[in-house]
Amino acid sequence: MSFQIRVAILGATGAVGTELLELLHSRNFPLADLKLLASPRSAGRTIAFQGENLPVEAVSDHSFDNVDLVLASAGGATSKAFAPKAAEKGAVVIDNSSAFRLDPKVPLVIPEVNPEAAATHQGIIANPNCTTILMAMAVWPLHQVQPVQRIVAATYQSASGAGMRAMEEVKAQAEAILKGETPPTECFPYPLAFNLFPHNSPLNDQGYCEEEMKMVNETRKIFNAPQLRISTTCVRVPVLRAHSEAINLEFGQPMPVAQAREILANAPGVRLVEDWKANYFPMPIDATGRDEVLVGRIRQDLSHPCGLELWLCGDQIRKGAALNAVQIAELLVARNWLKPMAATATVAY
Repeated sequence: MSFQIRVAILGATGAVGTELLELLHSRNFPLADLKLLASPRSAGRTIAFQGENLPVEAVSDHSFDNVDLVLASAGGATSKAFAPKAAEKGAVVIDNSSAFRLDPKVPLVIPEVNPEAAATHQGIIANPNCTTILMAMAVWPLHQVQPVQRIVAATYQSASGAGMRAMEEVKAQAEAILKGETPPTECFPYPLAFNLFPHNSPLNDQGYCEEEMKMVNETRKIFNAPQLRISTTCVRVPVLRAHSEAINLEFGQPMPVAQAREILANAPGVRLVEDWKANYFPMPIDATGRDEVLVGRIRQDLSHPCGLELWLCGDQIRKGAALNAVQIAELLVARNWLKPMAATATVAY
């Protein structure tokens, strides 16, 4: 990376925003300037970064003047309102919300899976949903060797997926329950501490929730496989941070377990965690704070000769959100894709 980038973080005070700051520092991203943006209620705060106390500004139409790159993690409504305006001013927006993920004009990118898609951006690049990213990191290397025909996934999603306040709420719920008191439920519709429930996003007419359909539709787009058969069940579990997923894969012909294990052991961004003698496999407590997706318990599906089972855990805030966004930014800089390829094109979002 040979030149300096003027960066704005939209949603700087949230859980993902905090992680973005840490990653920009730890990965030595080439910053010329850093602007912290958030809602008006957070304006006036300061955040320490590289020996300075940076002010948090309320986002406005003028926030993106003289900005090259926007890392956005402030929710879909905010992204829809401000991402196109930032792109119109010449910035590239890497958006962590669901606002643009299925827009055919917006690339949906995981650098280890489909980096070339980033070259087609017209000012906005979408970061996939956390559960999609974690699943794709494990499935894509296998799919490259032998195409997957069907995916059945069950997710076990931590409180971090609903943000910092949700993590604090689970702690407060646990404390209240242990005291025999009524647990607070503000972020979640039901107590999550000592409990679990199907993901609380809206349901469609087929009985699938929004989170489950994100995994279906986003994986098809990233893999460029619109007919890929996928079924998912998403569940909230009483874990503070890092999601887990049970994945069943069906191939056109058998995929030997030894081959799958070797592929995943050498896959970028994946760490194989298997100790069969000790019955030790990926756990959220081990994935927390790590960049890699931990994959293990790879085994033959007893019900299907072409089936394979695996288990994974990954930090939702890091690879599931902030790290993937920073990796996209690094990709843009390394390949000189920071400016839109069709700089004169005007795109309506």
